[in-house]
Amino acid sequence: MDGQRLHPAANAVRYLFLIVIAAAFLIPVVFVAFTALKSRPELATSRFYAFPKDIQWGNFQKAWELGHLGMYTQNTLFICLVKVPLGIFVEAFAAFALTRMVFKRSNAMFAFFLVGMMIPMQATLVPLNIFLNKTHLVSTYPGIFLVYIGFGIPFGILILRGFFRTIPKEIDEAALIDGCGELGTFFRIILPLSMPAIATLVIFDFMATWNEFLLAQIFITKDAMKTITTGLMSFRGEHATDYTLMNAGVLISILPSLLVYLLFQKYFVSGLAGSVKG
Repeated sequence: MDGQRLHPAANAVRYLFLIVIAAAFLIPVVFVAFTALKSRPELATSRFYAFPKDIQWGNFQKAWELGHLGMYTQNTLFICLVKVPLGIFVEAFAAFALTRMVFKRSNAMFAFFLVGMMIPMQATLVPLNIFLNKTHLVSTYPGIFLVYIGFGIPFGILILRGFFRTIPKEIDEAALIDGCGELGTFFRIILPLSMPAIATLVIFDFMATWNEFLLAQIFITKDAMKTITTGLMSFRGEHATDYTLMNAGVLISILPSLLVYLLFQKYFVSGLAGSVKG
């Protein structure tokens, strides 16, 4: 009985802890919203955490028009819609080979892919810059796709390999008896069963690609190709920065990532749990 009486208190403490953690993540977003809804004179005379006295909803329209956010959003959306499925497709093929095909040193090959997660991105900037300049791929979509997919492969293989290992190999044998080859098994059996893991990767990959700044800032020099994260830098002037419009642009830029998460969240936990278990 004493143990049962502790359950409500334990649950209350757990939920209180989760509320505190959620508030810690939401408070910066609230402050960004307060800044986005203020006028420039009010921002200069009030504290950053003060609620706006005169709400400026027009800041969002100004940010969209003056910052060319429509063009930058289209560029980023195009990159995400091509890079995310293409990257997951490559990662799924590699994970399928590592888990379903028998060859020597498959574990060593998997470890080789994981080494990519240990290399700091900053350490690769110089060789990448040399390579893309010599191949004339700077400020081109093939160049940025190559870089983004390359950085995403280790994590994608880690997630999909773990999930593929939870799928019984007896299913493969049954598919072979029914006349499916390896490609048929991959497309008709493994991929449909792996939708939770793929949905998890879609969330991670889309958000990482949408919010990526460093690589886009270095390897995309044409203004017509800039992404939303680098486009927000247009609010920085030589002598001043319009923080109200910049923060309005930031709020606009996070909406697509939030939408993707809401669409795929029901697969998120099951996909990640299966990947870790495998």
